Amino acid sequence: MLSRQQVGEVCLRFAPEPSGFLHTGHSKAAFLNQYFAQRYQGRLIIRFDDTNPTKESNEFVNNLLKDIETLGIKYDAITYTSDYFPQLMEMAENLILKGKAYVDDTPREQMQKERMNGIELISRSNSPETNMELWKEMIAGSERGTKCCLRGKLDMQDPNKSLRDPVYYRCKPVAHHRIGSKYKLYLTYDFACPFVDATEGITHALRSSEYHDRNAQYYRILEDMALRRVQIYEFSRLNMVYTLLSKRKLLWFVQNGKVEGWDDPRLPTVQGIVRRGLKIEALIQLFLNNSLFAFKDTLHLCCKLKLCYIVLYILLAFSKYWYVGASKNLNLMEWDKLWTINKKIIDPVCPRHTAVLAEKRVLLTLIDGPDQAFVRIIPRHKKFEGAGSKATTFTKNIWLDNSDALSISDGDGNVAELIGGLHLEGSVKSTKLKLTWLPEIHELVNLSLVEFDYLITKKKLEEGEDFIDVVNPCTKKETLALGDSNMRNLQPGEILQLERNGYFICDVSFIKPSKPIVLVAIPDGRQQTPSSK
Repeated sequence: MLSRQQVGEVCLRFAPEPSGFLHTGHSKAAFLNQYFAQRYQGRLIIRFDDTNPTKESNEFVNNLLKDIETLGIKYDAITYTSDYFPQLMEMAENLILKGKAYVDDTPREQMQKERMNGIELISRSNSPETNMELWKEMIAGSERGTKCCLRGKLDMQDPNKSLRDPVYYRCKPVAHHRIGSKYKLYLTYDFACPFVDATEGITHALRSSEYHDRNAQYYRILEDMALRRVQIYEFSRLNMVYTLLSKRKLLWFVQNGKVEGWDDPRLPTVQGIVRRGLKIEALIQLFLNNSLFAFKDTLHLCCKLKLCYIVLYILLAFSKYWYVGASKNLNLMEWDKLWTINKKIIDPVCPRHTAVLAEKRVLLTLIDGPDQAFVRIIPRHKKFEGAGSKATTFTKNIWLDNSDALSISDGDGNVAELIGGLHLEGSVKSTKLKLTWLPEIHELVNLSLVEFDYLITKKKLEEGEDFIDVVNPCTKKETLALGDSNMRNLQPGEILQLERNGYFICDVSFIKPSKPIVLVAIPDGRQQTPSSK
């Protein structure tokens, strides 16, 4: 729950940095912010934390907006931290004049050592006048100014190192993607966030528990700024096995050609997982299933302590007064759980189609098959009328997968062709051996079936471990196949099931016969990855 909440008065913000695309971790934060805003009939602000121009761009802003729309996040306003640059500069100068901030030019290595040991930096004793002179050098972006930074004068002996005089501004003579070259210095997230939160009327700032040690810093900066207190609400970061969520690390894969872009299906970005066939509904269900229910936890405790059923009954009776809160427990989530939820969503509605692997496919001649090909219109999904219908051609000659051909032949593993007969009286349910077939017609389409693997080979990186050491050298497998002629009408993003081959999403639709339709395999929660087969 949100403490001190008042219906209609709650205001939250989702504040991504425009230095990459949204990923699954950001999605959890976005959903939680929307959940509480709606629950308390409050407001939700989308704020772009654009304080680091060396990493940010309009391209990222546009794609973040696209991702927010994909997630179905409803918001009341869009703002930018850069909208507040003038006020933030004024606040910085006020803190300098009040002796609550100072300009530091300590060499980097010396500074790191002294901060680690709780030794006050020499610059800490600068007079406000000296600090203002150096501040103006930073504003001008002079050679002297580029060697300086502005620090908050907090507490260099505090056991919580985030309070040991954090950096507020750095001199960076680079252009900003929104406001050009107006500024030669830029503020840090630690300085900007408390100010903008308080200024925009944010009542509750949702932050993942990895920032827990910085909460004291957040409140101290608000106090020094003499601004109203904003309540921090923590939730656990979403960590997935075999997955990196650091934008810096994801950028490495993009820049080094390990993936095709930020929307590559191997990346945990919103665009990547959607391109791989994940429904946003599955992501929402995953977060709901793993939220911390105060009610459920209390029931669990009652059971553990073997409390009487009367207590449990009372709790059940008043369950409508309990509410969901975000889990603060750190967890490592298996992708299989997410894909299993996804399968339950797509299986009841996705159309069925047929494909035969192109390599070593075998032609089966039915001696009593039809002399003239004929077509029947059948449902694309037997149990879901909304999937529409498809045309199936019946011919005397049909194509089989090589594995199916081997299963019905007495050969030594090299089957060139087969001859057989129809047995239309057979029962589909009682027949153990089933074959996947396609008619021998020119209208069949070429397919490229693509499977993806994890980008790293280790479930979880240890502290200090270099992710480059565990990069998976083979993450993509392509298999050529033939598909039924109905697949000419598939559109990008359309999900289907290939009978006996699993679920796929159309990535590239039909263009011409020589160019294959690209279908990306959708994990179902129990399939092996390509590298483990």
